Amino acid sequence: MTTTASTPLHQPRPLVFLAYPQMGLLDLTGAQTVFWAATKAMAERGLPGYALHTASLQGGLVPTAEGLSVDTVALARFDETAIHTLIVPGAPDIRQALVEGVELVGWLRSASTRAGRTASVCSGTFLLAQAGLLEGRRAATHWAMCEMLKSDFPDIEVDVDAIFIQQGNVWTSAGVSAGIDLALALVEADCGREVALQVARELVVFLKRPGGQAQFSQQLQAQTHDSAGFDDLHLWLADNLRDTRLTVDRLAEHSRMSPRNFARVYKQKTGRTPAKTIELLRVEAARRLLEESERNIDQIAQLCGFGDEERMRHTFHRHLAISPRDYRERFSR
Repeated sequence: MTTTASTPLHQPRPLVFLAYPQMGLLDLTGAQTVFWAATKAMAERGLPGYALHTASLQGGLVPTAEGLSVDTVALARFDETAIHTLIVPGAPDIRQALVEGVELVGWLRSASTRAGRTASVCSGTFLLAQAGLLEGRRAATHWAMCEMLKSDFPDIEVDVDAIFIQQGNVWTSAGVSAGIDLALALVEADCGREVALQVARELVVFLKRPGGQAQFSQQLQAQTHDSAGFDDLHLWLADNLRDTRLTVDRLAEHSRMSPRNFARVYKQKTGRTPAKTIELLRVEAARRLLEESERNIDQIAQLCGFGDEERMRHTFHRHLAISPRDYRERFSR
């Protein structure tokens, strides 16, 4: 259990959420709910939790991108106050937020020097970058904004896969709901794993996805295509990856189509061949087992349908530029 030098153990840890017009509502409230639940859990143990503050430049109601307004206090209230954690949500139109937020970025730059740690959710990473807090560091943001972050701030090492990243006392996270993962990791660092688990159970979420885990799954990515007719097939494939006989004929039979028509329509709807989908699903399943299980590499290769470790190794190198063993060393819990 940790605390900052300026936050006595018997007092709640002051957390400031930096609010500004058109910020993402869930970017803000997802993390807030985690810390609120953690405070309840700590109170049950007779221990202090967090004092949550939502603050903006002028105070008062701040409109979010979704249309709801959030009541805030003025940032000036914290000009001379030690802050345990400073959290910056993102915004759908982050470029406009940067244009309009020069004064906000200035306050952030100054406040971060007296904050125990500073964190961002989603595109809030851009505000940290503009404040000069990420130069020469690794950082995460929403996957759709990674290229923009690289272009705007070339001194930052942008990790396109990570859910969240800690670099010293600066934390960055990926898109929207990743703020929940980030907040749970911060709670675990402050209050211990037992409290973080209790919060995760209350919110019905995983304790935390590994910080280096991919931001979206192949099944989720497949759903972004015009492929609703194959959703049942994808679920069936996920449950049968161990079967090395997943041929076009079998997939076509499951889809109640002729093999030729199935192959044509599947490629048209999903943008890839059935064989490529199976390979990607196997890679994803293997990644999950490498991260979360203690099975050896060969067992995982067989469970995921690769047949043997060597074939899985070649497939990992082709898609991830890393071996299964190195992947486990980097991302295993």
